[in-house]
Amino acid sequence: MTEQVDPFRAIADPTRRSMLDLLAERGTLTVGELAAAFPELVASGISKHLMTLRAAGLVRARKDGRNQHYEIDRDGWRAAFAPWVQRYGDYWSTALERLSDATVADDPGRTTD
Repeated sequence: MTEQVDPFRAIADPTRRSMLDLLAERGTLTVGELAAAFPELVASGISKHLMTLRAAGLVRARKDGRNQHYEIDRDGWRAAFAPWVQRYGDYWSTALERLSDATVADDPGRTTD
């Protein structure tokens, strides 16, 4: 069984963030397609990054013949980050209300309705 990886640690690496960006932009990609986007990395480096992202629950893989297809795991992202985002939800709600109030104050003819 694969060891669980902290999703914040997984996205701390710039190469893994770039891989996630590619998957978000292009959808499902094979390991070869991902490797082509990172010519400075050897195949084992690509695989190691993908294993870390899988262990964090941020991507999932599907085997199709000899190819491994990777894609963003939306449910994994939700499970990994929703509790953290929710913790700060009140702050953002309050901050957005203050921003709205400030905008209305700058333009007396404008309402928040």
